[in-house]
Amino acid sequence: MGDNKSAQQPDVNEQIKVRMEKLKNLQDAGKDPFQITKYDVTHHTDEIRAIYEAHEKELLGERPAVNTEGLDEQQAREAVNADYNERRAIMDASPINVSFAGRMMFKRVMGKASFCNIADLKGRMQAYISRDAIGEEAYADFKKSDIGDIFGIKGFIFRTKTGEISVHAEEITLLSKSLQVLPEKFHGITDTDMRYRQRYVDLIMNPEVKETFVKRSKIIKEIRKFLDGRDFMEVETPTLVSNAGGAAARPFETHYNALDEDVKLRISLELYLKRLIVGGLERVYEIGRVYRNEGVDTRHNPEFTLMELYQAYTDYEGMMELTESMFRHLAETVCGTTKITYNGTEIDLGKPFRRLTMNDAIKEYAGVDFDTIKTDEEAKALAKERGIEFEERHTKGDIINLFFEEYCEENLIQPTFIMDHPLAISPLTKKKPSDPEKVERFELFINTWEMCNAYSELNDPIDQRERFAQQDKNAENGDEEAQHTDEDFLNALAVGMPPTGGIGYGIDRLVMLLTDSPAIRDVLLFPTMKSLDK
Repeated sequence: MGDNKSAQQPDVNEQIKVRMEKLKNLQDAGKDPFQITKYDVTHHTDEIRAIYEAHEKELLGERPAVNTEGLDEQQAREAVNADYNERRAIMDASPINVSFAGRMMFKRVMGKASFCNIADLKGRMQAYISRDAIGEEAYADFKKSDIGDIFGIKGFIFRTKTGEISVHAEEITLLSKSLQVLPEKFHGITDTDMRYRQRYVDLIMNPEVKETFVKRSKIIKEIRKFLDGRDFMEVETPTLVSNAGGAAARPFETHYNALDEDVKLRISLELYLKRLIVGGLERVYEIGRVYRNEGVDTRHNPEFTLMELYQAYTDYEGMMELTESMFRHLAETVCGTTKITYNGTEIDLGKPFRRLTMNDAIKEYAGVDFDTIKTDEEAKALAKERGIEFEERHTKGDIINLFFEEYCEENLIQPTFIMDHPLAISPLTKKKPSDPEKVERFELFINTWEMCNAYSELNDPIDQRERFAQQDKNAENGDEEAQHTDEDFLNALAVGMPPTGGIGYGIDRLVMLLTDSPAIRDVLLFPTMKSLDK
């Protein structure tokens, strides 16, 4: 039984050995592909198609299609052939010469002539390789080539009888010998782990994966373009920090040898960007990696990309307008429509986003009005009654948040701004002048996910010191995600920060939404993976 299987699927190690031998033979014959340092590429595959179609229109535009009416099969075939040959003669009389390069993904050898398929950044292109055109020796070498080898091909463009635009090779150059065997098909659930570990193979085998990452790059480019149009300035802030603040998350810790000090990797961009607002930069943003020492799931990776921006002289209302406009702009420019589909559900980014306070959302989806509940004790009793787990240190504000997570999030499919969070869970946000238990904050929810978090920023250094003190106390009581007092940040606020609005959102989750990707790993080129046991 085992023998039969190996007869169908040659042993990979055996194939690799054969490839190594082929390389050695090439090297011995003075044809080492790895000694080639560059190749002159004039066109990508998509351009080759476009220029040939334009050329055809110009030379054959008026020519009617062949008419086979009333002919028998043999005559029809001859008429089609004759028409093809005439068209070819007209086109070949003024050839377009191109030179392109890429990886060979398919090859069919037929005696004196062969076809192969070459994939480059923009797509795939068929090449016609004939012994007469490239010479006997080069053709013999080509016949020994393998799927995965990288070639440079020079020749002229033509259309085959079956209608496929192809390149008729006049010179081919092996630019790199592939010594590993590409998988037959890289799909299938068993291979997802391998796809993430060896993203380079995934990108070669699955064009739609490449498309996702091209789109990701475009999204970031469009975010920059949008913010540039609103006079924001892009800045960079430290990744290694002594105090990791600005979010509720456990940091990674590392040691800085030169100073003999323990430092942390940043968990957000907030506190440094606000220092720049104090410094008078007025509108700043950063798109940067942040690191959170927590688990991996479909929406979380320990290192991810965050976009944070701060704008002086505005508040969370101004941030709502900016967020809504930006998300709409991204859908239009990247997806070509404000109606996108995620996992079969249509999401409309064109309509005004719904606005709902956190307490009103809880009232709507859980039937509880927290505006009528005065004490922590009452809130805890209510949580017990509804079977919501909480910790002893939790206050009414924390319990409101637990209720929201339990009852509301799953209902927020269309874009919804959830506003006016409890003070207890918002240590860096301005209080609402009309209700000091709440803050001027919103989170944008789309498809049940929190997409973005924004505040009217707290700029009162005395209030901020008190809130940090509460966070320090929370840390002592076992809250591993609590923030800690940051004296330099308090000093910056004491110098004076204007009223400011700020937003933060995860780029990866946004890319998931706009590319209809099921998991964060599908939009990270190299997601965090557990090491394979050595």
